[in-house]
Amino acid sequence: MKEFALIFRNSVNSDTKPSPEQMKKVMTDWMNWMGSIAAQNKLADKGNRLSMSEAKTVRSDNTITDGPFTEIKEFINGYIIVKADTIDDAIEIAKECPILKIGGNVEVRAIVTPDDNN
Repeated sequence: MKEFALIFRNSVNSDTKPSPEQMKKVMTDWMNWMGSIAAQNKLADKGNRLSMSEAKTVRSDNTITDGPFTEIKEFINGYIIVKADTIDDAIEIAKECPILKIGGNVEVRAIVTPDDNN
């Protein structure tokens, strides 16, 4: 099996403030989704959430700017690493991600190892 990174992206929308009940539902959906991946022995790394407030970008000219982008419309919220035979199998896992229900998206990328000749 190969490993694939599922990178979770969401849009910045200050108008959307979920209620505590909605947040609880989202967290339950995430835990259930992650649990189902782990139960299939396809979770290689549970990953982490990534900070929005503590982020810098270092550019090739050694300029350092706040955040990942100067004009952010979408941010990377976190990632996990899954095991799948093909990218199509990893996409099927990504299709069940709860972030899709709240307007986000999932980028699926193969992890490149030193043994890869692609």
